[in-house]
Amino acid sequence: MPSLGADMEAGTLVQWLVQVGQPVRRGDIIAVVETQKGAIEIESFETGTIAELRVEPGQQVPVGTVLAVIGEAAATPAVPAAPAAPVLPTMPDLSAPTARDSQPSHASGAVPVVATPADPPLPSPRAPQPVQPPSAPPAASASPMPTASPRPWSVDHNWIRSSPSARHRAQELGIDLATVKGSGPHGAITREDVERAGGLPHPAPSPLAPPTPPSAPSAPEKRANPGQAMRAAIAAAMSKSNREIPHYYLGHTIDLHHAQTVLARFNEQRPVETRVLPAALLLYAVSRCLPRFPDLNGAWVDQAFVPATAINIGVAVSLRGGGLVVPALQHADQLDLVGIMDALRDLVARARAGKLRASDLSEGTITVTNLGDQGVESVHGVIYPGQAALIGFGKVMERPWAVQGMLAIRPLIHATLAGDHRASDGHRGSLFLAAVDRTLQELQIP
Repeated sequence: MPSLGADMEAGTLVQWLVQVGQPVRRGDIIAVVETQKGAIEIESFETGTIAELRVEPGQQVPVGTVLAVIGEAAATPAVPAAPAAPVLPTMPDLSAPTARDSQPSHASGAVPVVATPADPPLPSPRAPQPVQPPSAPPAASASPMPTASPRPWSVDHNWIRSSPSARHRAQELGIDLATVKGSGPHGAITREDVERAGGLPHPAPSPLAPPTPPSAPSAPEKRANPGQAMRAAIAAAMSKSNREIPHYYLGHTIDLHHAQTVLARFNEQRPVETRVLPAALLLYAVSRCLPRFPDLNGAWVDQAFVPATAINIGVAVSLRGGGLVVPALQHADQLDLVGIMDALRDLVARARAGKLRASDLSEGTITVTNLGDQGVESVHGVIYPGQAALIGFGKVMERPWAVQGMLAIRPLIHATLAGDHRASDGHRGSLFLAAVDRTLQELQIP
C-alpha cells in the first residue's frame, strides 16, 4: 500500500486491474486505491508476472502492506515451487521523493494509457455449480485470492461515489454500481442501496415499537464528509512541514509586459483551444532556471539533502468539490512551452476527474502554486514535506512602474519563495528569483 501523502496511514484497495498469472511491465496500472484525496491508480514498479494478490477489494490496510507478489516474467504462479527471487512490492513512501524516483518518463509529461483486460462477465448468483467427481482430489489454489473478480464498475467509467462497504457488497452480489441509485450525501451509494438493488429484504420497524414523539425528533445521522477528510489530510501535512522544516521566505515583483506581449503574439497563430495560458509561461520560466539551483530541487532524506536528477514540478490544483492535490509535471525542463501547456491541461483534467496515478503524486521535486486570477497579490506557501522549496505566484496586477526613468502602467506579478534553510539560504533564493525575472524579461518563443 503506497503512501500518497505525508500523513497517510492506511488506504482501501478498491479494484484489481490484473489477475494471477498475468504479465505486467513497469508502469502498468494494476490497481485502484482509495485515499482521503480520492481514487488513485497504482502502477507496477517491477516487470514480471503476477504471482499472488494478497489483499481483497474493499479491504483497508496500513501503508507498507504487501498488496501483490510479482515473480520472474517466465515464472508460472500455479507451480508449487516459488519462482526465483520474487519481488515483494511494498510501494515506497511516495510523500518523500528521492533521486531514484526521478527517472525519465515521457517527453510529453503524460503517462501513456495502458490497456487493461476486459471486464469479466458478472456471475449469476443462481447459476448451478458443477459437481466435483468424488475421485478427483481438490484443486490446489495458487493464491488465497481468486484469479479474477467482478468489478464494482467499468474501468472506463468516471469515479462512482460510493463507500468501500458498498463496493465490496456489490462485488459479492454481482451488481454493477452504475445501475444503483445512491441515497447518501451528494448521491453516494451506501451498502443498503446495493442490497436494495439486489432485492434483499430489509427488516421493517417492529409494530410493537412505540412511535417517536413529534416533539423529540431523532438526531441526524452522522456521515463521513470526503471534503473534511481531505482538509484534515492537508492540515496534517502542513503541520508536519511547519513543525519540521525551518522555512525562510523571499518576495520579488516581476514586470510581465515583455512576456505577455510575446505570448499574445504567439497565441494569435494558434486555435483558441490550444493557446498557452500565463500559468504555463511561469512554469516554463521556473523549469529553465532550476538546473542552476539544485539546492532548491530535491528531497530531504535521512537528515541530508539529496538533489534530484530530474526537474518534476508539482503543481497545486484546486478541486471543484474542495481540497487540493499536487501532481507533478514530469521532466518539465525537457518540455517546450507548448509541451508544458499540454501536460498542465492533462494533469488538471485528470486531477478533477479523480484519475490521478501514483506516479503523478510521488515524483515531485519542487512545488509551484499559482493563484492566477483569484484576487490576491501574493501567496506565502508552506513547503511540501520532503521537498526543499515552494514557489508562489499571485495575481497579475496593473500598477504604476518606473521604466527607464519614466512612469508607466505595467502588468506586475509578485513571486515568492519558501525555502528550507537546511538545504539553501536567502542568498541562493534571491538569485533564483532574479533568474526567473530575467528569463521572463528575455523570453523568446520560436
